[in-house]
Amino acid sequence: MFTGIIQSLGEIRSASATPFGRRLVVDAQGLRQAAGARGILAGDSVCNSGVCLTAVGNQAADGGLTFDVIFETLQKTSLGAWGPGIRVNLELAVTPMQPLGGHFTQGHVDGLGKVEGVETGGGVWRIRIAPGAEAMMHMIPRGSVTVDGVSLTLARVHDDAFEVALIPETLERTTLGALKAGDAVNIECDVIAKTLAHQLLRMKGGSALADHNGKSPAVTAELWRDAGFFR
Repeated sequence: MFTGIIQSLGEIRSASATPFGRRLVVDAQGLRQAAGARGILAGDSVCNSGVCLTAVGNQAADGGLTFDVIFETLQKTSLGAWGPGIRVNLELAVTPMQPLGGHFTQGHVDGLGKVEGVETGGGVWRIRIAPGAEAMMHMIPRGSVTVDGVSLTLARVHDDAFEVALIPETLERTTLGALKAGDAVNIECDVIAKTLAHQLLRMKGGSALADHNGKSPAVTAELWRDAGFFR
């Protein structure tokens, strides 16, 4: 479990093929400092730009972290395109002693979103992202969304895209300030919205799972209204 509050920026040192996927080595010296005296141990969970990965072996003396990534993860996230020099947002698993400054996230990516545009004029920095129909049905105005591991508030929700507004702190401490039109980003929908939608579909007698064509049933305003969430 994570909060979407980025603790450090890292950089991919190497990405090599393995029989089961890829092995990534990440320069994570800043995260090492955040981990404190305990350090980062084999089996620890680390969120890499929105993807929960398990550390393989204890951290190296030079701050490097190694992760094994299976084909399933490579297919459903942006990790398949990562190579040396790519910068990543890093966060350790949350502990009971940490302030919950963002929102609960799992590092389980719901899909790849596409950046449609970035607006930087007039003292604002807004990014418009198309997350795909399945993820889009979980976007709630002024609700939460995780983009490349960063907890954000939905500034505006359109039929097929959403917008987020970034503050200078976010631009400085994460990779989001470098995004441009056409870039792919890892999207994780709010776990509460996903759970409610799943249960609503079951209440209505439908299936919450995708059909054989890979299409998920729609969660419409009428469905929320019939369930009594608003009039």
